[in-house]
Amino acid sequence: MQIGIDLGATKIESVLLDDNGSELHRSRKKSPKNYKETLNSITESVKIIESKFKKNLNVGVCHPGSTNLDTGLIQNAYNSPWLNNMKFSDDISKSLNRKVLCENDANCFALSEAFDGSAQHYKIVFGIILGSGCGGGLVIDKKILVGPNAFAGEWGHVPIGKSKKDHNIEEFISGKGLERQYLSKFKKKLIAKDIFKKSRENSPNEKKIVEEFNNKLGLSLSLIINIIDPDAIVFGGGVSNEIKSLEEIKIITEKYLSEFNNIKKVDLKTVFLKPKYGDASGVRGAAILNRQNLI
Repeated sequence: MQIGIDLGATKIESVLLDDNGSELHRSRKKSPKNYKETLNSITESVKIIESKFKKNLNVGVCHPGSTNLDTGLIQNAYNSPWLNNMKFSDDISKSLNRKVLCENDANCFALSEAFDGSAQHYKIVFGIILGSGCGGGLVIDKKILVGPNAFAGEWGHVPIGKSKKDHNIEEFISGKGLERQYLSKFKKKLIAKDIFKKSRENSPNEKKIVEEFNNKLGLSLSLIINIIDPDAIVFGGGVSNEIKSLEEIKIITEKYLSEFNNIKKVDLKTVFLKPKYGDASGVRGAAILNRQNLI
């Protein structure tokens, strides 16, 4: 059995999986807004599960941001800034008196779906999370690829057109970016979910924004495919749930790949998939970090 913890900006979710991947326990509580209470809250969650099942267990944690491989410090945890510049892996391991495996949340999402999820039969899997931000993780042969700079999968930070922060991929296809695009064009605020809703109702302004979103998403995915050429791309996150048709996104992606590679028509073999475990994939991936054949 393995415990997985999903440390988010608003909630801490805990799960216990047996060795067949079946879920034995799940719980959720509000995430503290400071570092010390975060450590205490995770420790308390683990102790509750271990008390219930009367067993000491391996623990994996997925979290926003990445860990600097030289210093061990968390970096780029934009929605949980109290984690930045902290040795989270060391500190939670000390708090629980055992080695705790910690990994970026998008990497754990990709691992879960590649391990026993919708992409389990594919070798190279790219998992994307389109939510308030834009994250990604790369899994090859059911192993997370981190890279020496811990930047692997961070496709949202790649610029489109201009090397400026307001022209990166995340600005065009994340929830917050979409809302900023809408505000800039139409001078009023609307949350991403309502932008998609009104688009489905054929409201012209919102329909135009979503068409631009689809176009930029296809462009962004063509960059990933040109560099990595994955067997499968799994779409996660709240904004991904709003996409009307993955087949439509695939057609747009093929168009850009044809233009970039000077081919009349690219018949894209990469499959576009919805996640088997949905929002639970991150916490499941955290638990799977401790599977013996992945260590």
